[in-house]
Amino acid sequence: MTRLDAVAYLTHIRTESARFAEVLEACPPDTRVPSCPDWDAADLAWHLTGVQHFWEHVISHRPAPPETYTEPERPATYAEVLATFRATHAAFVATLEAADPADPAWSWSTPDDQRVAFTYRRQAHEALIHRLDAELTAGQVTDLPAALATDGVEEALAVMYGALPPWGRFDPYPRYAEFRATDTATSIWVQVGTFSGTSPEGKVYDGEPDQHVVVAPGSPADLIVTGTAADLDAWLWHRGSADRVRITGDDAVRAHVAMVLGQAID
Repeated sequence: MTRLDAVAYLTHIRTESARFAEVLEACPPDTRVPSCPDWDAADLAWHLTGVQHFWEHVISHRPAPPETYTEPERPATYAEVLATFRATHAAFVATLEAADPADPAWSWSTPDDQRVAFTYRRQAHEALIHRLDAELTAGQVTDLPAALATDGVEEALAVMYGALPPWGRFDPYPRYAEFRATDTATSIWVQVGTFSGTSPEGKVYDGEPDQHVVVAPGSPADLIVTGTAADLDAWLWHRGSADRVRITGDDAVRAHVAMVLGQAID
């Protein structure tokens, strides 16, 4: 298991958010974000402000869905945006800290993931990846914490790329890929296959390339993706160089995995 406990996730939300704000405060507001080229530094700051504002609403109004949520108005100046981020972050952390991770709470994830614990974990990784965005913007990249990054590999593969909605069907192939974090001796396995179903909005999916996290199958992997936990996590989020990740194995499985991971998960 890669999961951290709630205290660790909350600590990471604090430390990654603090680093995020620290880096952006020293960055001109119009500096482009290389990992999100449509954004500048001010857009990035406001994005995480909005994210934490939204989830503070979700947790403080649990278990109701966010139907009454109202987006905050963006301030006129960069200094005000950063000040609003700090105030929003403080309120978000206080609300999370007062909530039991086992409490029912809305999430956009699967029916078995409707707990406050979802927000603890998801927002630790949200803060981590956007901290990396801020550092890339400023040219001041520092290491990602190995334990959180290891969990981030599993979260990216299982939740961001591999969650199965109740209206969908996964048809597996007898093919597997192993994502191997060399520094934490951890492997996350996925089985490749296809996804089909009709969404509540009426969108039809018919045999789309897909993959899902599974337990180790007890047989050699058809594809092995190797790197440190930090390099794998950054690469899965399209924030890291492919040169820092080694991929070996079956060409067809590699192409299938590439199609799944080529989707944006911002």
